[in-house]
Amino acid sequence: MTIPYRPLALGLLALGFMALVLSRAQAGGGHYYAPVIDPLVKQECGTCHLPFAPSMLPANSWKRLMGDLKNHFGDDASIDATLTKTIGDYLVANAADSGGRVYGSKLLRGVSLTDAPLRITELPKWRSAHAQVPDWEWKHQDVRTKANCTACHLNAELGYYTE
Repeated sequence: MTIPYRPLALGLLALGFMALVLSRAQAGGGHYYAPVIDPLVKQECGTCHLPFAPSMLPANSWKRLMGDLKNHFGDDASIDATLTKTIGDYLVANAADSGGRVYGSKLLRGVSLTDAPLRITELPKWRSAHAQVPDWEWKHQDVRTKANCTACHLNAELGYYTE
């Protein structure tokens, strides 16, 4: 009686394998970073730039970044202390070495968690992934800065960086 169950078992095994492959593809494979879902963070950070996925930096980087908003990459991005704490708590809780580990751990390879950079563009993984982009392309009027992810990654706001 084991003969009729063999095709069923093989079918279930194939179905399970397909589900695993498809779930990996839907999650963007190695290029998915869970986007910001907190409306406050989206509003406050998204006014000036794409609210970067917290899993793109370790907690220490987010703490340092939020601790000096007066000098936010050449701009004064100061907000009141309550907002700063709320946003900082969200970023730290979902950082690459915290809640966002499943997405961001690949970006942390070769990065010291205690002395991690403040810019995603300074991470070794980011640099190697973008090494083939010519300098002139960064200067294009639609790009202008390496932090403008949405210029090339059309679904970056949804967490997909595959383009």
